[in-house]
Amino acid sequence: MKKTLITPDNFTPPMGAYSHGVMVELADATVIFVTGQLALDQNGNLVSEDVEVQTDYVFERIKTILGCSGATLTDVVKAQLFLTDINDFSKVSPIRNRYFADSKPVSTLVAVSALAKAGCKVEIEVIAIKARN
Repeated sequence: MKKTLITPDNFTPPMGAYSHGVMVELADATVIFVTGQLALDQNGNLVSEDVEVQTDYVFERIKTILGCSGATLTDVVKAQLFLTDINDFSKVSPIRNRYFADSKPVSTLVAVSALAKAGCKVEIEVIAIKARN
C-alpha cells in the first residue's frame, strides 16, 4: 500500500495536521480521500457570502484535488455535506445533483452550528475510488 498526500499548487496550505487529500494505492484500485473543503481562496479569504457560490467553489476545489490523482467526480462513492443553515438545503441540493449527476454517490447532509472559518456556510468531503490500470 502506498499513501500520497495531495495539496494542489494554488491551494492554501492546510491550517493544521491534515492534508487536502490523501491517495491510497491498493492492489487494483486507488482510493482518494478529500478532506472537508471550504470556500476559501488561496490566501484563506472567504470567496463569497452566498451559499450557492460557496458550494460551486467547493465542488471545483474537490475536482482539482481529485484531478491530482487522476480521478474525477464520477469516481466519487461517498460524499458528506455540512451546512450551517439547514434552510440552505434547497439551494445546495441542485448544485450537488449537478456535480454528481453521473456518479450518484451515497451522501449525507447535516446541519452544524459552525464551520472552521467564520462566514463559511458549506463544507464538503468526499471519498473516490478509481480502478488502477
